[in-house]
Amino acid sequence: MDNASHNAIVNFIWGIADDVLRHHMFAAQYRDVILPMTVIRRLDALLEPKKQKVLQKNKELKRMTPQAKHPLLCKVSGFRFYNTSQFTLATTVATGRRAQLHDDFTNYLNGFSGNVGEILNKFNFSEQARSLSEKDILANVIQKFLHPQINLSPRPAPRPDGGGQLPPLDNHGMGVIFEELIRRFNEKTNIAAGQFFTPRDVVNLMADLIVLPVKDKICSTTYTIYDGACGTGGMLTVAEERIKEIAKQQGKQVSIHLFGQEIHDQTYAIAKADMLVKGEKRDNIVPESTISKDAFAGQRFNFMLSNPPYGMNWENDRRRMTNGGADDPRFVTKHEDQAEYKMLPRKSDGQLLFLANNVAKMKTGGDIGSRIAEVHNGSALFTGDAGSGESNIRRRVIENDWLEAVVALPENMFYNTSIATYIWLLSSKKSPEREGYVQLINAVNWFNQCDNLGKKNRELSEKHIQDICKLAINPADNEYSKMLPNEAFGCRKVTIERPLRLAAILDKQRTSKLAKQDNDAAGIVRSVARKIGEGPHRNWNVAIGALCKEAKNSGVTMSVARKKLLREHLAVVDEKAKPVVCNIHKQGKKPNPLVGLFAAKVGGKSCVVEYEPDAKLREIEEVPLREKGGVGAFFSREVLPYADDAWIDESTLSLIGYEINFARYFYKPTPMRPLARIRADILALEKEAEGMLDDIVGGGNDGDAR
Repeated sequence: MDNASHNAIVNFIWGIADDVLRHHMFAAQYRDVILPMTVIRRLDALLEPKKQKVLQKNKELKRMTPQAKHPLLCKVSGFRFYNTSQFTLATTVATGRRAQLHDDFTNYLNGFSGNVGEILNKFNFSEQARSLSEKDILANVIQKFLHPQINLSPRPAPRPDGGGQLPPLDNHGMGVIFEELIRRFNEKTNIAAGQFFTPRDVVNLMADLIVLPVKDKICSTTYTIYDGACGTGGMLTVAEERIKEIAKQQGKQVSIHLFGQEIHDQTYAIAKADMLVKGEKRDNIVPESTISKDAFAGQRFNFMLSNPPYGMNWENDRRRMTNGGADDPRFVTKHEDQAEYKMLPRKSDGQLLFLANNVAKMKTGGDIGSRIAEVHNGSALFTGDAGSGESNIRRRVIENDWLEAVVALPENMFYNTSIATYIWLLSSKKSPEREGYVQLINAVNWFNQCDNLGKKNRELSEKHIQDICKLAINPADNEYSKMLPNEAFGCRKVTIERPLRLAAILDKQRTSKLAKQDNDAAGIVRSVARKIGEGPHRNWNVAIGALCKEAKNSGVTMSVARKKLLREHLAVVDEKAKPVVCNIHKQGKKPNPLVGLFAAKVGGKSCVVEYEPDAKLREIEEVPLREKGGVGAFFSREVLPYADDAWIDESTLSLIGYEINFARYFYKPTPMRPLARIRADILALEKEAEGMLDDIVGGGNDGDAR
């Protein structure tokens, strides 16, 4: 079926809302009727040829339990579902008895097998049917879906004008129609960006990216495809068709099983209906949130595709998870001999949790292992400092050498958002030439303009998809592709400290203020000031030592609180003062100025001291993992020449962060204009300004100015 035929069906179904529902319910409620009725009509059309045989078989099996009858009736219907009601959708309205219609229609709905009943329950359609009946529009809605102008059957149907036949509608075409209807409903009700469906051109690209690079390794076997944010199942369907197509080209026969999870009831119901039509197992499409309830824990898949919601607040998921998700093995990991680290991003955006979920389901065996294609917005590339959940997820996929490529797509590619988007391509079995490298593909300018579909006004042509896939299959360094070592995306984020330098001032003004809070402490200060003077004394360690000694001689307890009070009133920051010592190691520590262990003499004895850092002088430095000589070389070159008293907070040396900065590798600065042209423009502006001034003050008549 071509695009024109698809659009005709969508437009007709979309028009039912205006024709029948408009004056009876709010626009936001239209989808609650239109979507389930589309599913019902599709299933009705599929079952129609074997309807009488199913009824006859059901009659023969009347003594059997529903569970025992189910496989036998499915065999007769040709699908994994059936309907044992005496009615079809058409016969419910055939009698014209509107008073009886609701009962007949309910009988028809109740005749569906239990798996279809679950789908209708997700739509809450029994309540919708009752409401339509009370408004006396149920018959009108049913008749619209039976109109000969549209064909939701997999068989050709005669055109109502007698001019040939309407084309059949296969499962792929039905999926396209569902997605377009949902897109329109989402747009009409202003559903936020992120809750949208992936355009088919992007899905085609993702499917090709996970399949084409390993097409020569496809063999006659069973493959599994998984989508943890499956929506209506469009990605699963396209990937399945692509694998089967390539297998056929290679002379192989494959069996495909689809798995998915979807949180929204209506889209789950559509995906489940689609899987039933395909003959998939009942439990392969599962409702509920993938993040808080992993329906496929412990399972591994060959191919995984996802378009998770961007900017998704996952606070509700976190509350439902044990220990806020910190114990979930999908979100906790370690690499080699490093310490365990958690992959829990900030609660305002959980999109990368879907990537962590997919990574946890990768296979390492077989010829192809597992391949993942996932769409994210730009924040997934760089948001989150070293040690954050986002950075740790990036760290895991890069340090394990799973990230194969990132493809930058054009803006305005999606229906409900115009933001930049990126396809992440992962593999658990990279080809030898890719090992240790990540490919960046810049396809931001590869698009055709198309008619506005919400925010979408750009699309990928088949040639664009082929060109991107060629770069992915044959990685190269050129204007549109960069091959970079894994380490290029990592850095150590170290904290540079400098010592706090305090001077002590023991003047009368400060002592008087101190006396209002602690008269004993003030007395100690006055006594010391008489002996050594008011200062400033540019060695806080010596000054506080003198105060402590005086307190001891005077019988005053020098508690921690009292020392803090003295510092608040007497200490001032003075860059000429000696560093404040916070710790003294008399033995067991060797000097290492790099991490703040300095050789010193205290009481005439050699020891190692630590200085108290000055928070106002603290700086953060990002040291690339590819830094020759490591952190030490960077520190010696970039820090010590400008601050010879600096050191590195040792606890931050193991803090590793990863980010992917496309602009760094593909940015093209705009050339500056020639100086002669700039000068000419300035002179022209000056001349124009002079003319304006003459008009204001030099014009008018030549009479006397008084």
